[in-house]
Amino acid sequence: MLSPLGNATYFRLFSAQVVALLGTGLATIALGLLAHRLGGASAGEILGITLAIKMVAYVAVAPFASALAANLPRKTLLIGLDLVRAGVAALLPFVTEAWQVYTLMTVLYIASASFTPAFQAMIPDILTDEREYTKALSLSRLASDLESVGSPVIAAVLLAFMAYSDLFAGTAIGFFLSALMVLSAALPTTRSVQQRSFAQRLTVGFRLFALTPRLRALIAISLATAAGGAMVFINTVVIVQTQLALSEQHIAWALAVFGLGSISAAMLVPRLLEEASDRTVMILGGAIMTVGLIAGVFHHHGGYYALLVMWFDIGIGYSLTLTPASRALRRSASAEDRPGLFAAYFALSHACWLIAYPLAGLVSATSGTDAAFLVLAILCAAGSLATWMLWPSHDPESLPHRHDGLSPDDPHLAGGGPEHAHAFVIDDLHRRWPHHRP
Repeated sequence: MLSPLGNATYFRLFSAQVVALLGTGLATIALGLLAHRLGGASAGEILGITLAIKMVAYVAVAPFASALAANLPRKTLLIGLDLVRAGVAALLPFVTEAWQVYTLMTVLYIASASFTPAFQAMIPDILTDEREYTKALSLSRLASDLESVGSPVIAAVLLAFMAYSDLFAGTAIGFFLSALMVLSAALPTTRSVQQRSFAQRLTVGFRLFALTPRLRALIAISLATAAGGAMVFINTVVIVQTQLALSEQHIAWALAVFGLGSISAAMLVPRLLEEASDRTVMILGGAIMTVGLIAGVFHHHGGYYALLVMWFDIGIGYSLTLTPASRALRRSASAEDRPGLFAAYFALSHACWLIAYPLAGLVSATSGTDAAFLVLAILCAAGSLATWMLWPSHDPESLPHRHDGLSPDDPHLAGGGPEHAHAFVIDDLHRRWPHHRP
């Protein structure tokens, strides 16, 4: 599982991801304490608006950022965005008004919405072997889960010796170290895309989603992922403190158990994908989350320990739906179109969270957590079923197809003729998905 770290470039980029994640985790905790200082009892309103800004930025900005940055050097782009995020973190301790928080966090989220897809799209160019790439995806999932568990612990230790505002310094240092790691990495170059207009670069990712069956299914499973995750992230505090009358520490342990389930699944994914397809593993993950959500309707009978079992189960399913997604993206675009595809996925998957987050909160507030469990179970099951229907069970990489409109001496037909087979993706020469029966 650790073999991708033997690649010097990937090792530096993975290190950049880890330090940036730790910095982000510290910022999340510090931001909550800052909101309390500024708003007191209205801290929840400040955090809610900030979260809404985050999701809107992620959905709206990523495709535009990818299109605008298509011709910029990768290293320059990533380093610049890391430095912008470091600068924002360094300014946050000095804010005195809520609007200043919103302004600075908007800048940070726009930078993150530009950085993350560009970073993710680059990894397949570095690790070209599919097994190594799969292991790298699991490592990224592990890093994210460990951040969610480790950052609160690190923050708790640091807060014993420093003010909460000093945590933002840790965030700035994390982004600065990330920039240094990117600077030290030998990044691959891509072909120039200057021949494409801005509108073409903006829409290429969405066009790929519209025309590629497995990508349409990827949006459906993203909805299932968001349903399971939203129930955990939104309603853990309600269940633990309001219904079970337990402490904040019990909330932390419940979220840690969810993370442990996700980590456990991420470690198994490389082996699972040697025996099963991306489609099978992701649908299995959706089914596991659905079962956990349905069980939540009856969780009162088992109390806190039943909740921990459910959160562990949902964590497993959550990781199984997320980890293979980048493999499906990698298979579905040329290297030139991959940044646009990852940016479109970043936007569309976060649009699913924009549906699931309010649903989890509003249903819980108006009808209780049992109703929220049931509604989100239905949403998760619907996403999993749609994935099963939209993603063909026979989905080979190489597909036979015809080129009736190409000249016989076109280089693409060399050695194959008008009817041939190769690894198929939608591009300028292949504008429709071929109808093929196994």
